[in-house]
Amino acid sequence: MPKTAEAERFESEHENEPVPLDKRRSLLAVTSVWAGFPMIITGAVTGATLVHGLGFTRGLLAMVIGNILLFAYVGTMSALAAKRGLNFSLQASRTFGSVGYIVCSALLSTLVLGWFAVQTGLVGASMSSSFDVNTTVIVIIAGALFTAFTLLGIRALTIIGAVSVPLFLVLGVFAAADASRSGTNFWSYAGDSSHSIALGVGVTLVFALFADSGTMTADFTRWAKNTRHAWIATASAFPVANLIAMVVGGVVAAAGQNATGDVFGLIVNRGGVFSVIAVAFLFINLGSVCTHCLYNSAMGWSTILKSRMRLLTVFLGVLGIIIAAFGIWNYFIDWLNLLGVIVPPIGMIIVVDQVLVHRGAEYETPRARWQPFAAWAVGSGLALAANYLAPGLSTVVVGLACSAVAYYVLSMITAREPVPLPVAAGSE
Repeated sequence: MPKTAEAERFESEHENEPVPLDKRRSLLAVTSVWAGFPMIITGAVTGATLVHGLGFTRGLLAMVIGNILLFAYVGTMSALAAKRGLNFSLQASRTFGSVGYIVCSALLSTLVLGWFAVQTGLVGASMSSSFDVNTTVIVIIAGALFTAFTLLGIRALTIIGAVSVPLFLVLGVFAAADASRSGTNFWSYAGDSSHSIALGVGVTLVFALFADSGTMTADFTRWAKNTRHAWIATASAFPVANLIAMVVGGVVAAAGQNATGDVFGLIVNRGGVFSVIAVAFLFINLGSVCTHCLYNSAMGWSTILKSRMRLLTVFLGVLGIIIAAFGIWNYFIDWLNLLGVIVPPIGMIIVVDQVLVHRGAEYETPRARWQPFAAWAVGSGLALAANYLAPGLSTVVVGLACSAVAYYVLSMITAREPVPLPVAAGSE
C-alpha cells in the first residue's frame, strides 16, 4: 500500500533498534547532516577568540590541531555507528552496560539540550542587539520554529544542512573579504595580550565546541550506508566545515572589523537589503545547530525512556525555550570548559572497548560494567587536575589519553572470555 505524504514525513527514527540497511541514506544526505552542523556563526566567534588569544598564525595552528583530533575521534565513533546502525545510547550500552549506559547518555543528552538553549538564546540576543525587538519574544519564536522543524527527524537535518552550508560559504567569504579590504595584514596579527591563552587551551576550545554532539555522532552517522561514507561525512565537518567557520571569524577579528568575529553583525551593519539577508542567515545558520542538538537530546532520552523521538522533541524543545528565555546563553564559555573535561573520555572509552578490547566481536552485555566508569573518572579527574595544575596543557588531550590507557589496562587486568552472540546484520 503506498505511503501517505504524512507517513513519509514521519517515518521511524529507529530510537530503540539499529537502522536497517534498506533505510540507510545516501552519502550526500549524511554529509549534508554533518557539514551543516559546525559551519556556524558560533564557530566564527570561537575562531575570533583563538586569534585574539594566540595571534592569527598560532590561532590557526590550534584550529588545525583541534580539528584533526575531532576528525580522528568523531570519525572512529561514526564508523562504529555505520557498521551496526546503532544510535549513541545503544552504542554506549555495549560498553557501559544495558543499564549503565543511562548515566553517560542522560548526561550528554542533557548537556546538548543546553546547547539548544544557548544557541536559541543567541538568536534572540543577536536580533535585539541589532533591531528594536524583544529578546524573549524572538527566543520563543525561534525556539518554536526549530522545534517544529526537528519533528521531521533526520530529514530535517539533511535539509537545513544543505541550505545552511552554501549560505555560510557565500556570506562568510564575503565578510572575510570585506574585512580584509581594511588594509590590515591579518596574518601578522599578534593577538590581544589582555586575552592571551596557551596553545593547549586553544586546542581544547576547538574540540570542546563539538565534544558533546561529536561524541553522539552515532545519532547521525548510523544512517550511513557503510563506514567509508561515515568517514567522508565526518571529514566534511572536521576539518572542512568547522575550520572554514573558525578561519572566517579569525580573519574578521584580526582585520579589526569585528572583535568577536560575528558574521551576522558585520553583514547587518551594512543596512538595507543586507539586513534582511542577515536575519535569514541568522535563523537558518543557528537553526542548523539547534535542530541538530535537539535531535541528539530527543534521541538520547527517547532511548533511555523507551519512548519516541518526536514526543521527546516537543517536551525538550519547550524546556529548552524556557531555559533560553532565562539567558543561559550568557554562560557559553562555562559550557565549553565543562564539556572539555568530562565528555571526551566517554567516547574514547567506547572506541578503545569496541575497536581494541573486543575488536568488533558481538558479546553478551551485562547490566553495568565498572571498568568504563572507573576509566571515565580517571580521565576526567586527571583532565580537571591538569586544568588547575598545568593550565598550558590541553585538558582534552589529557582526558582522551588517560581514559584510553586506564580503560585498556583495567580491561586487560579483569579480562574474561566473553559470551559470544550471533553477529548482527551490519554494513562494513
